[in-house]
Amino acid sequence: MRIGNDRRGDEFEINVVPLIDVLLTLLMFFVLTSTFIQHSRMQVTLPNASAQDRDMNAPALTIMIDRDGRYWVGSDAVPGEGIDALKQVIERNANGDHDRPVTIRADALSSHQSVVTAMDALGQLGFTRLSIATTPTKPGEAQ
Repeated sequence: MRIGNDRRGDEFEINVVPLIDVLLTLLMFFVLTSTFIQHSRMQVTLPNASAQDRDMNAPALTIMIDRDGRYWVGSDAVPGEGIDALKQVIERNANGDHDRPVTIRADALSSHQSVVTAMDALGQLGFTRLSIATTPTKPGEAQ
């Protein structure tokens, strides 16, 4: 039989499992609800589809890419390979007007790298008004 109050012998325990559960729940909440922003180096202004916004004063510089990855700027074929030859022909045809709109016309079977190379050359030269030409699909045609 125990007589008296012998609580000095009892050890105190702090149960940290519920605290860890709460902290992990909060951590998961903040990770899942946070937004991850991917910053890009080049700001792209997306074009509008309205025909009234077109600038009719400056004719667009056209860059054409065939399925083999060859480039034409206007009616001039780009001699050689690489981005430097493309940049020289673009600069010669633009006559220093880097505010001029540029249209990239690529064959449907051309490589993605060819289009990106053309866009990279234009970005390095300072062109900001880029558009990619497409053709509308015909009704009943598979997309």
